[in-house]
Amino acid sequence: MKTAEPEKTRGRFKIFLGYAPGVGKTYSMLSEGIRRRARGEDVVIGYVETHGRKGTSELAAQLEQVAPRAIDYKGTLFQEMDLDGILKRCPQVALVDELAHTNIEGSRFAKRFEDVLLLLENGIDVLSTINVQHVESLTPRVQSLTGIAVRETVPDWVLDRADEIVISDLTPEALATRMRRGDIYPLDRAERALANFFRRGNLIALREMALHRVTRAVDRILDDYVKAKRLGAHWAVTEKVAVCISASAQARDLIARGARLAEGLNGEFFVVHVKSDRDDDPERKRTLEASLVFARNLGAQVVQLSGKNIPATTAAFVTENRITQAIFGRSALHGLKKWMYYLAIQRFMSAAPHVDLHIVTQELR
Repeated sequence: MKTAEPEKTRGRFKIFLGYAPGVGKTYSMLSEGIRRRARGEDVVIGYVETHGRKGTSELAAQLEQVAPRAIDYKGTLFQEMDLDGILKRCPQVALVDELAHTNIEGSRFAKRFEDVLLLLENGIDVLSTINVQHVESLTPRVQSLTGIAVRETVPDWVLDRADEIVISDLTPEALATRMRRGDIYPLDRAERALANFFRRGNLIALREMALHRVTRAVDRILDDYVKAKRLGAHWAVTEKVAVCISASAQARDLIARGARLAEGLNGEFFVVHVKSDRDDDPERKRTLEASLVFARNLGAQVVQLSGKNIPATTAAFVTENRITQAIFGRSALHGLKKWMYYLAIQRFMSAAPHVDLHIVTQELR
């Protein structure tokens, strides 16, 4: 006797991420849509922007498309995705290009990513595209790098909701070749683009950002898998640096060192403090608060833990969060205090053998 499959409550969200126009995001999205239709899935195009590119147009012509909606704005007609039309059609899969697009005034939502979230809530799988310069947290870096203002962005949390992020990759040299052939922009625009946004240095840096963003997504998905399967803490993709501090004046130096290490490794940065009864002292409390503000200003994720056994509590955190680099400070201790410090470090290492441990000698203040 067959059991009924549970009703699908949320669609799956897949994003094709690129580092510049012309790397093949829309082409890859359409190709997957065609493959999924060939497997028997009900696939429609919710919105696609071909930019007049022949190969993209030929693929789009092979799929059913929900006709866009015309919206009058200040006497001009604009074409926008027909969200209500897609919901009424209720396909299994909808292809929605240009996730960062800002909808014309008069649309149900201000941003296209909000349209996508509603489709997902209605159980429709969505394939979508975005370039890395439109990821909100990266926009300042992109603008500083290229000198070009980025007006349309998508919050990072939207990408974090994706079930899968795939990079549409092409070397900068191959992209420049496509540009000179007129495959991306008309030939009269190609040389100007290659001298501005598409400069080789820009493309290398943007590509590195996109690869890092995909690595972060892979690590998040792996993290969910590791937790579900209860696998070992050595399962990690990206570097994660944790600085373990006390309420002492030397903590700022450790935090600064950890920030430099995390930046050099292109990894995530944590500052961890295990609460202690001694932290109730007004002076220690002020020192700790100043250190935590300093950490946040450097981009750290601040974590405050509670536990009587500091080595065990810290080790549990770095194991659960698959920290790869841990930094501890060591003052010039003597006698019993020195012995107790090394005992604590030994206990930490025994409980978290996967982590690379850095012990920084500090001057007492």
